[in-house]
Amino acid sequence: MYEPGAVSGAGDGGPGPAARDVDPLGDPFLRTRLAVPARPTTFLRRDRLAGHLDQALDTPLTMVNGGAGAGKTVLVADWADRLERPVAWLTVDASDQAPGVFWAYLLQALRACGVREVEQAGHPADPMSVDHTLLARLAAALNARDEPVIVVVDEYDRVSAPEITEQLGFVLQHAGPGMHLILVTRTEPLLPLHRYRAEGTLTEIREAELAFTPEEAATLLELHGLRLTEDAARALVERTRGWAAGLRLCALAAQQSSDPESYLKEFEAGQSTIADFLLAEVLKRQPAKTQDLLLRVSVLDRFCPDLANALAGRQDAGPILAGLHRANAFVEHLGHSWYRLHPLFAEILAAHLRVRFPGLEAELHRRAAAWLLTCGPLPETLAHGAAAGDWEFTARALVDDLAIGQFFTGPRAEVRTQPRSADLGELFSRMAPDATGPEARLVRAARALSDHDVDRARAQLRRVRQELDADRPRGAAARLSCALLEVLAAGLTGAPGRAEHAAQTVWELQREVAPELLDRHPELAALLQAHLGSARLWAGRFEDARAALRTAAAGSGGASTALPREESLSRLALMDYLDGWPGPAERKALAALTDAERFSLSEPAGPGLGHLVLAAVAVDRDELDEAQALLDRATAAQPEPCDPVTAAGLVIARARLQLARGQIRAALRTAESAVPAAVASPWAEDHTALVVSAAHLAEGAPETAAKVLRDAAERRGACAVGAARAQLAAGNAEAALDLLANLPATDAGGPAVTVRAALVRAQAADQAGDGATARRLATQAVAEARRERLRRPVLEAGPWLRRLLGADPLAGTYGAYGAYGHRSAAPRAPGATHQPATTHLPLGTRQPAATRPPVAEQPAPLVVEELSGREQDVLQRLAQMMSTEEIAADLFVSVNTVKTHLKSVYRKLGVNRRGEAVRRARDLGLL
Repeated sequence: MYEPGAVSGAGDGGPGPAARDVDPLGDPFLRTRLAVPARPTTFLRRDRLAGHLDQALDTPLTMVNGGAGAGKTVLVADWADRLERPVAWLTVDASDQAPGVFWAYLLQALRACGVREVEQAGHPADPMSVDHTLLARLAAALNARDEPVIVVVDEYDRVSAPEITEQLGFVLQHAGPGMHLILVTRTEPLLPLHRYRAEGTLTEIREAELAFTPEEAATLLELHGLRLTEDAARALVERTRGWAAGLRLCALAAQQSSDPESYLKEFEAGQSTIADFLLAEVLKRQPAKTQDLLLRVSVLDRFCPDLANALAGRQDAGPILAGLHRANAFVEHLGHSWYRLHPLFAEILAAHLRVRFPGLEAELHRRAAAWLLTCGPLPETLAHGAAAGDWEFTARALVDDLAIGQFFTGPRAEVRTQPRSADLGELFSRMAPDATGPEARLVRAARALSDHDVDRARAQLRRVRQELDADRPRGAAARLSCALLEVLAAGLTGAPGRAEHAAQTVWELQREVAPELLDRHPELAALLQAHLGSARLWAGRFEDARAALRTAAAGSGGASTALPREESLSRLALMDYLDGWPGPAERKALAALTDAERFSLSEPAGPGLGHLVLAAVAVDRDELDEAQALLDRATAAQPEPCDPVTAAGLVIARARLQLARGQIRAALRTAESAVPAAVASPWAEDHTALVVSAAHLAEGAPETAAKVLRDAAERRGACAVGAARAQLAAGNAEAALDLLANLPATDAGGPAVTVRAALVRAQAADQAGDGATARRLATQAVAEARRERLRRPVLEAGPWLRRLLGADPLAGTYGAYGAYGHRSAAPRAPGATHQPATTHLPLGTRQPAATRPPVAEQPAPLVVEELSGREQDVLQRLAQMMSTEEIAADLFVSVNTVKTHLKSVYRKLGVNRRGEAVRRARDLGLL
């Protein structure tokens, strides 16, 4: 051993004595820098990281790179302490900038772990330099070892002398398999990492991998005596980005709190030990100009160099931000020259900014909003304008961008692509009441309409029109936005004339707006067509309504047009139902709900029209429990509809369900309830009259029932059939047949109408003594009803139908019934499809010819259970030779779901193959 302070005779030129106790400066070696650091008692060993380090031994170089407090050192220290191999540990000090001192310490670390071969290398005598021969001897000595030595250099980011890195690379290259080097650093070293990566000789563990997962965070907190729910742990990791030091400091602080979980949810980052750590370890290590830049960008969720320069009034933000990112100084690179601060660091800097520069925060937000208005996305522009309190600027930015429609397409869409919330209603809820100008009033009108406060919205729109008329140079965007809101208001109040006039204004103003602006906002056209179509529907102009609604339903735009598409499909479904087409109505309503589910739309503010249509279809199929469940779901969030179309749909569906359940008085009260609207709707009046007529007929007042439909019978096929049924019940068979003979040519109706009409004709023939005609018409009607799964028309026909056909017409695939007209099925859970378990014959067997006596029919194939609606959908597509994948895509379900339905279909039809299922279904009349 050398004596302390002695000067080596050998120097760098050759091997010297065994070791020395002093470095080239004559100072004793600090053994704490050569020892593996101790771990805290609450240290959590993470096997995934330890395993990565084990795998890293296959490469000569490993780099553990992360910011301050990322857990780099304790990770490597714990791993090294458990190895049964020599580990040379060196913690770099600021004084190690001199190459001679660095290498003296590294050689001493090798000696300390028992690597005696280094004695052949010698030792540095000059603190400022190292002879190349010493490095060559060291590399050769290590290369000759049978077992590699692991060398850990901790805090390598303190090494700033480029020659040290160059020398270390030389030794690593020539030591070959004799040395494995692990660098623990906050920054990337100047080694040729690109070459190591290309050669596959580098293992990297970076910040993202060092971050704690929610499960690891919960376990770490348990070591501190704290237990968190899964959601609370996830929220804490989200806020800290899994930063190890942040989690530990939070845990230590929470231990002192009476309510640790609440503390971990709500702690103020700027007033915590975390703030002290980051300010000392990160901010105060930076030059004054960099500190100022960091404080200013703390008001931003993300930033690029130009935006940072705009806030700081400088031109050098680019290299500063790049350097901070390379130094892992809690500045994250997002790609394409955009950055963001670590969330906790941003909170702390923002709090520090308010203390050091009172009043500057609002000005920074104003500068950010002005820059983003021309160079950035709209949501961020609005967020910073609002944060600055400049509401007139913020409202103008929204309107000038033609984004007013996002009040109606954003809040329910769970799609958050921007750093800040896209919920405009929430953002502008803070708007000052004294904000003036037409744009601010347009925002208030849009907010009122989104809350279905039409009166308040129309008052604001009147003021907007007055201000725009007085300010003709104002751009077309404000006028177009005003007209669009008027279309929406007209649709919500049932004012088709106003809707048409406002829509015409929108189309005219679109010519004055930049096409790229319209392309950027497909929700404008979708909202216009959806609400215009709704107004036309209310007016009873079904073909015009379909044209507008189909345009909206077929539009592109993804999530931005999902709501108008859903509403348009629901209204198209309603028209199909009103026209007597339950199958297409059901498919469109399901498509609307599927589209809503696809984009994770929440429940609407009022009753959902799609569920109301499905409820009405379920009533026609006599699935009354399911109809009630659908009605309950439609009205769960809010019982009052927000527009007259939905209100009328609710009245019709509810009244028909009450009527089907024998609640006659309740059905009458429901059908006669008023639907507020600017003008009356012909179809709403006709269909409620149809329910009222049916109720009177059920009470034994056929004359009153016929009188209720006297005018409606001339307009609508369903009403003509209802009136004919009432006339027949009153004994006026000739009048009934005249009504059916004069069915409106343009409104003959679908199966729900034609089945009822055929049954009325059959009953009239039966009363006239023409049994053959009666049986033929009844059989045809029942067969068509069975294809459409329509039970109510058959039930409404009365007991004469069973007597005519000689058996229960509801036998077969309709299900098992006890007393005529009442199910014997057990109660079902809401939304479940009735599937009776009894074996039964199919409905609609061929009747004997009128010219010969009845001949017993051969028993038809048995159907074990009734097919559900979805199973019938699958069966129909099976008959079209569609593959399982094509069926899944067409029905918007998974392939596994289709396979499950197919198995059930096979079982119920008693077959094993696709072809057999189709043939059996055709034999049974299911196809």
